[in-house]
Amino acid sequence: MRAQVQLSAEEMAALDRLARERKTSRSALVSNAVKKLLAEERAHDARKAAFGAWKDRDIDGVDYQRRLRDEW
Repeated sequence: MRAQVQLSAEEMAALDRLARERKTSRSALVSNAVKKLLAEERAHDARKAAFGAWKDRDIDGVDYQRRLRDEW
């Protein structure tokens, strides 16, 4: 699928330089950048969802950890 993006002349020149250095296309660079951005967002969402996971538990996280280690 195609998408149109607007870049400044400086951004386009920098992208062209990078494409030449990496021996790839501008399209591949932009596609990889979008994939990286989306992966970072998914990781951020996962961290955000995990924040406060223990808030409804009756046991303190450190106490739980100590109990588990005592089993070793």
